[in-house]
Amino acid sequence: MNLAAPASPAEILSGALARALDGLAPTQASQAVTRLIENYRGSTPTDAPILRDRADVTAYAAYRMPATFEAVRSALAALADAAPEGWAPAGQLDVGGGTGAAVWAAAATWEGERAVTVLDWAEPALALGRELARSAPQLRATRWQRARIGASPELDAAGLVTVSYVLKELTQADRRSVVDAAAAAATEAVVIVEPGTPDGYTRVLEARDQLLAAGFRIAAPCPHSAACPIEPGTDWCHFSARVSRTSLHRQVKGGSLAYEDEKFSYVAATRFEPRPPRDRIVRRPQIRKGQVLLDLCGAEEQLRRQTVTKRHGALYRAARDADWGDAWPPPPASQE
Repeated sequence: MNLAAPASPAEILSGALARALDGLAPTQASQAVTRLIENYRGSTPTDAPILRDRADVTAYAAYRMPATFEAVRSALAALADAAPEGWAPAGQLDVGGGTGAAVWAAAATWEGERAVTVLDWAEPALALGRELARSAPQLRATRWQRARIGASPELDAAGLVTVSYVLKELTQADRRSVVDAAAAAATEAVVIVEPGTPDGYTRVLEARDQLLAAGFRIAAPCPHSAACPIEPGTDWCHFSARVSRTSLHRQVKGGSLAYEDEKFSYVAATRFEPRPPRDRIVRRPQIRKGQVLLDLCGAEEQLRRQTVTKRHGALYRAARDADWGDAWPPPPASQE
């Protein structure tokens, strides 16, 4: 008898979001998402929750939570690759976690249960997060705690502290305060994720400097803990995660593609000695006839381009399968 494989956290989350959205009129959901996107895209940091009620939270979670989940999962996967073999966080504290995309991403990265706490100042978001988490056995014991995310937050210690898509909502002083508090609370690792824009990259870079000053080591995406080799104002470091588009996505944005790419910037830093890759692919590989062009950030603390041709054999085949954000070169087993 063939037994169906258990559903993945991503599949469970997708189903839970669909059930939560059921009953909310499509027009109402679309209008709520449009208004909330405009608020989040504004340049003024907020000092009050933007998500006001159940309709707001449900619509925005259905629209944005899958993208946040995929971005954070990508960052956590890079952390897991750089950690000692068999390592998993002893617990997780998600600061400003809203409906909990980052704790779902951690559940998709490491098996088993762990102590998890989500902090947010929007009670409707915490309520929906609690409801969604009932669908995932490893998240049912998660604590959903209301707290203002801003100046001098008091954070309990946790193995992993995640701060995703939060810093933009804060003043510069509060951003520094939150990152310092996250560093003080994390006993093993901190992961910070922001939108993959020049401003998002700048916030991540500032957080990276704070984490280094607090004694952390960079595990990802950088292959080193030295200064970023990108000349300020010329470019920015960001990556991409593919996200399946729901009917709500298509309704709000139009178009018919079944997916979209979420651009994000991130830093993963650890108290233990990480094992970062020799190089990281920092742009989408360019596949040409008989060759692949890879833009790399290397352990030698500089950006460079590597051309991999057919004469490189297995390495060329690996380069054709490589993706933006991957470690390079890949493990020998993947080159066979």
